[in-house]
Amino acid sequence: MSAEFTLTSGGYEAVITAHAAALRVLQFAGRDLIVPFPADGPIPDYRGIIAAPWPNRIADGKYTFDGVEHQLPINEPERETALHGLAFPLDWTLKESDAGSLTLTCTVGPTAGYPFVLALEARYVLDDAGLHTSVTAVNAADVAAPYGVCPHPYLVAGSSPLDEWILDFAADSFLEVTPDRLLPVGTVSVEGHAFDFRSARAIGTTEIDHAFTGITFDGGLARLSLRDPAGTGVGMSWDESCPWLQIHTADKPEPVPNRIGLAVEPMTCPPDAFNRGTDLVRLEPGASHTASWSVYAL
Repeated sequence: MSAEFTLTSGGYEAVITAHAAALRVLQFAGRDLIVPFPADGPIPDYRGIIAAPWPNRIADGKYTFDGVEHQLPINEPERETALHGLAFPLDWTLKESDAGSLTLTCTVGPTAGYPFVLALEARYVLDDAGLHTSVTAVNAADVAAPYGVCPHPYLVAGSSPLDEWILDFAADSFLEVTPDRLLPVGTVSVEGHAFDFRSARAIGTTEIDHAFTGITFDGGLARLSLRDPAGTGVGMSWDESCPWLQIHTADKPEPVPNRIGLAVEPMTCPPDAFNRGTDLVRLEPGASHTASWSVYAL
């Protein structure tokens, strides 16, 4: 069993595992704000992980960086992609902790398909305003490295079915993807589309597994709210390091539990950025990059 750490503050409780630096539990006044997972066994559906050094998927696990072609292991065989990076299988190391904060570290690479070395640090801070997370990557090698990151929580608004939850976030466009492999095709305006949640409305039966962009940042932060018609809710905010947002309604075939939470993933870059270059972070030797986000009760 992986070590885990419990943070408490102002009615909030968070449990983070050393394995994958994953957020296993986040509650406010005893109410789940994310879909939790058991303490023992594998992490289902990448719940709560830190996806680095890339979010989402890379087509065929292949990419070229600075003129060199690389082949990553395929871990999503049904779509022939490399999914959610290299940090999630790792056991992260405790750097420091107290009742309301935690810092975990790990080193990614060099490994097959990623001959670079990144020092990653995930810092969790819990206070009366919710759980605040930042992930910093430092290039610890002497060559530039490609990089991206995102969190992977499944938010829970309340006890009503997901179809009844009321979603609100300001994004002008989404990334159309191929239906079989979910690989990028091109950006499409949300105007007049079922994916337009610029005004709060129920999710309904809409199935989403897409990245959004053209996000509105107010005072340096973007915000998403997810409310249960019964009156509870959960919110998420993130900074301008993440101009993309993956939303997934967690649609699953029977007998797997279906639509049990809404995956909300602020991303520094879109799917397949290692190939397409869109918003890909290029970390020079010794350079660092930090992304941050928060989850809180409504």
